[in-house]
Amino acid sequence: MVRLGQNFLADPNLLDAIVRDAELRPDDVVLEVGAGEGVLSERLAAVSAHLHSVEIDRGLEGALAPVAALPNVSLHWGDAMKADLAALEPAPTAMVANLPYAVATPLILRTIERLPGLRIWTVMVQREIADRLRAAPGSRTYGSPSVQVQLACEVELVRKVDPAVFRPRPRVDSAILRLRRIGPAADAATHELIRAAFAHRRKALARSLEHARPGSLAPARAALVELGLPENARAETLSPEDFAALSAKLQSDSKPASP
Repeated sequence: MVRLGQNFLADPNLLDAIVRDAELRPDDVVLEVGAGEGVLSERLAAVSAHLHSVEIDRGLEGALAPVAALPNVSLHWGDAMKADLAALEPAPTAMVANLPYAVATPLILRTIERLPGLRIWTVMVQREIADRLRAAPGSRTYGSPSVQVQLACEVELVRKVDPAVFRPRPRVDSAILRLRRIGPAADAATHELIRAAFAHRRKALARSLEHARPGSLAPARAALVELGLPENARAETLSPEDFAALSAKLQSDSKPASP
């Protein structure tokens, strides 16, 4: 039975490959979102110190009973987008999951922000999402999620996945994506800058910021020029590092001068 629009992995070879791709250490504490019927959960529990498995569908309680009985597994019922992930004990160090496609991007961003101890993610996502999160500046799919993820992580497409390995078969292509942490999540000011910059893609970045922050046009243009970028640059031409530098510059320039 299909529940809550979930597509369950049905290929044991792929499940084994995901565990290998995850490069888990014996002392890793793993976060799995979307336990489904527990077939990946059992494999993860066997190779990690502890597994936090999150599932929203109580209709799967019977299927997950064997997983819940394992001594190193904590099964959490609820919505991972609402759960207090920072309160998980022991704290997760790795995330491995067949993510629900509808929340994959915001959930990845949420774990980057809320779980600073996560060092590596190995997640099944829609191929379109994988392409977006690893997109380079100037590409059609490069946007706010690309920048936010790449500021904190290296992003790698590990493998493409045939729809035939799911039950039921989805109408979209999938991929396994690996993220390795290289830094903290963007701070609140940088997050807001990135969001505002891409809100009006047809406009120059400074013009787009002006819509969100009236009066910011001239400071934004001046900051871009000081960073060696065109004052009329569009958001999609800036690298994640450029956004970090621009945010730092604008925050520094906005501070009142010391008496």
